[in-house]
This record gives sequence, C-alpha cells and structure tokens, in this order.
Amino acid sequence: MAVPMSPSSTLVESPSLASTASPSIARDDGKLDGAPSTIRPKDDVVLQASLYEGKGTAASPYVVKFLPNDSADPMQWTERKKWLITANVAFSTLCVSFGSSVYSGGLTPIMTHFGVTSEVCTLGLTLYVLGFAFGPLIWAPASELEGRRLIFACTFGPFALFHIGCATAQNIETLLICRFFAGFFGSSPLTNAGGVITDMFPASHRAMALSIFALCPFLGPAIGPAVGGFIGEFASWRILFWTMFAFSGAMYLVGLLVPETYAPKLLRQRAQALSKQTGDHYISMLDLHLDPNATYLNKVKGNLTQPFILLFTETTVFLFSLYAALIYGVLFLLFGGVPLTFQVARGWGSGVGSLPFLSVGVGMIAGVLVYLGVNKKYAADLEKNGGVPLEPEARLPITKVAAVVLPVGMFWFAWTVQPSVHYIVPILALAPFGFGMVLIFLGTMNYLVDMYLRVAASALAANALLRSLFGAFWPLFTRQMFEALGNNWALTLVAFLALAMTPIPFVFHRYGPRIRAQSKFSMEHPAITAAKARAAAAAAKEEEKV
Repeated sequence: MAVPMSPSSTLVESPSLASTASPSIARDDGKLDGAPSTIRPKDDVVLQASLYEGKGTAASPYVVKFLPNDSADPMQWTERKKWLITANVAFSTLCVSFGSSVYSGGLTPIMTHFGVTSEVCTLGLTLYVLGFAFGPLIWAPASELEGRRLIFACTFGPFALFHIGCATAQNIETLLICRFFAGFFGSSPLTNAGGVITDMFPASHRAMALSIFALCPFLGPAIGPAVGGFIGEFASWRILFWTMFAFSGAMYLVGLLVPETYAPKLLRQRAQALSKQTGDHYISMLDLHLDPNATYLNKVKGNLTQPFILLFTETTVFLFSLYAALIYGVLFLLFGGVPLTFQVARGWGSGVGSLPFLSVGVGMIAGVLVYLGVNKKYAADLEKNGGVPLEPEARLPITKVAAVVLPVGMFWFAWTVQPSVHYIVPILALAPFGFGMVLIFLGTMNYLVDMYLRVAASALAANALLRSLFGAFWPLFTRQMFEALGNNWALTLVAFLALAMTPIPFVFHRYGPRIRAQSKFSMEHPAITAAKARAAAAAAKEEEKV
C-alpha cells in the first residue's frame, strides 16, 4: 500500500502497498542533492546551541532540524549513495513479488509429492498474496514509529527463513503456513520501500527512481513463472524455495547496510543524543506538535479502519480499487491460464510453457517508459501553471489510453491461443496487457493521491487491500473456469470484465470536479485554492474598474 507523495509530485510512491513518507522538513538552505557532507551525526554533540531555535529548557527546548551540508540528512546525500539505496529497495521489492509467482512452477510436482488436489496446492499462492494484504497494516504504522531500517531488519530476515520452512516441508500444511508468513513478513518492502525513495529525493527529482521502483511489484510476478517453470521441470520443487531463500537472504544481508532514511526518526535520535551529551533539552521539530495518543496501537487502528471507511463510502475509491483489483486478479489468473493454453493445449514443457509471461514484463517496461514521458509533460504543465498543482484529472489521459489498450490485448490473446494459430501471435498479445496494466495502476493511484491528499495513504491502502484479495482468490477457480468454458471463452469472459471497466477513467476525467465536490474526504490542494482565490480577487477588481 503505497505512500502518498507530495501532491505536486509526478509519480506515486508505490503501486502496491501503503506506507508513509517523511513529512516535509524545513532546512536551513535550499541544497538538496550532492551537497558537501561537512557535518557528521557524531559531530552534533559539539554543535553550538545557537544553531537551533529555543532556550534549551523543558518549557522551551532547542528545536532540532537538519542543517546546511548535513550528511545525516538523506536529502543531502550524494546521488551515488541515493541510487545504490534505490537499487537495493527496488530489488528487495522485486524479490518479494517474484516469490508470489515462482511458486506456480512447482504446482504439478507439489501436487504429486503430497497427493493433494490442484485447489489445495494453489492455496500456496493464495496465502502468500493474502500476506500482502494484511502485513502492511502492521508494518506501515510501525515504520512511522521505529523508522525504515529496523522494520526491514525485523521482517526481511523471517521472510527469508520461512522459505527454508517451505523447502523442508514434510506435509502440505507446513508448506501452506510457511507461504502465508513469508508473504506477511515479505510485505514490508512493498509497504516502506517507496517511502525510502521519497525520504531521499525531492519531488522534482524522484520520477525516475519511483518509476523503476513502481515496476518491481509487477515485474516480479511476470518473470517468476518462467524461472519457476524451468526449475520445476529440470530440478526438484524444493529447489524453488532454496532459490528464494538464497535470493531473499542475499537481499537481507545487503539491506542491512542501508542506513536509516526516515527524517522523523533521524531528528528524534539527534535530539536525544544532544540532550544526553549537553544536559539541555532538545526536541525534534517534527515532535513539537506530536499527538500524545499516537501510539503504535492507535496507528494500527487507524490503518485498519480508515481504508474500509473510504472503500465503502467513497465512490471514487471503490471504483478505482475495483478496477485495479480486477486487473490484478487477471494477472494472477494467468498464472494458471497460460500453462493451460501453452503447456496443455500445445504440449510444451513447464519451462518453455511459462516463457510467454515475459511478454507481460516487456509490456510493463514499455508502459513505465511511456509514463516517464507523461511525467515530463506533467512537470512542464506544472511549471506553466506557476508551480500550482494541477487538477487531479490531469493524471487520467494516459489512463484512458491504457483502459482501451488492455482489453484489446485480452481479446487478442483470447482468440489466438488455439494451437492452429502460430504461438508468437498470442505471446505478442500479452504485451498490451502488461502495458495497459502498469499505466492504469500508476495513473489511477496518482489520481487518488491528488484527490484525497491527507487521507491518500488510506485511499491507497484500500486500493491495495482489495487488489491483493482479488490476486489471492482468483487463481483458485482458474482451472475450473477454463475446463468449463474452454480456453477461448474463459479468456473472453475476463476480457469483457476488463472492457466493462474501461469507461471509469473517461467518466472521472469529464465529471471528476463534480464528483469531488460531493466527497466527504476529498480536499483541494491549498495551492490550488489560493490560486483560485487570487484569480477571483483579480476578476473582482477588474469588475470594479468597469
């Protein structure tokens, strides 16, 4: 569940899960990236008190903030350091999402080994994705209190270890339980990695980093079946989980080298260190107005209730969440559908029969590249608008295009999967699906962020929760649907469902302002309100002159 960025940003933190980005931090100068690092955290103890506002008393403590050329400030780290950290959190997210679908390569041997039905075996996929739905409700508020680094250290280790449990399972029950907890603990990067990026990059510089990161939650499921298919065909199914343990274990060890990036945590630590060393009273600028009741349990309660309130009372949240959930469900349905159309119908092996998924990944990459171009245009329009954020509907034109492209790809795939058609034709059809999917996710999530502002994290949490539930349960009825309807009509049914959702971005692009006016939670960005007020005042003056 992704974090809402600054409303003037050009890309949402994460297409998958909600977390929290560092609040806007006042700094002594405008330097952001590549500033010389002349102050180290350990030097804080000798900094003059005059650098901070306040008197150093309990009633008027020194207010700690980041200083010029402050190497403890993530915004002032070097570009090289920022990109190394970005690569780490992106690959950590890729590792977790990859783990969801690589399991599909071992379905048949797992069924044979434990003597269970395909439905029971598919629960290993369902439970893993269910962990994505519920884990962020815990890890997101925890990161607000304890920072990014500690939460990663406490969750990614268990994520790796539960794959040992899967690899050594002696019964299906053990395997399924370990799969759920692997998804539950593994969801922390999906929750907080986008926040790490927003901690380091200002809004004007983060589009590329967030585009790369945003691709990972979707690229992982696209490449997982191909890798899992070859491992399942030429090695033991247990090797699948040993591979995941090696991948996740390596990412865990590298991730431990990543420093804390969450500004509230860093400033709080600095204030505590200065208070201890000097005997004076210091407080983080972000703790000045801290809610005394904002305990961990309060935050969990808010995370649990607010998304459901928005989901069932806000038409915008419900429709866009349903749209995203449907598409995500289709992606996971294809984990069972593609093997049926290429392995069963064409007689391909599980390895080669899973390669068509790579076409989805190619489409996703193309979609992200297109979105980078869209970001540039949005940034140019923003500059023309004097830096005043645009209306949320400015996010939807590319979503309208994607809403048309995606069902076209699905219908194309549905009626070219028969063996009489050359295999390259249906494989190419999967690329428009991946292209449309990633653009719909990015466009609609940005729309929700711009529309809901202060409750954007909850809006995205609702979106991700419903999406994860669809992704978890759709694979359970894939085989039955394909056997009952046949490959062509089963896929056609899914294509019609996607087509039924196509009008959503068109309707909101045209009637969005009217819909927002009726919302209880939507609020206009203050800069937009101020700009409208100035325009109205100017118009009033002109009328007076007349």
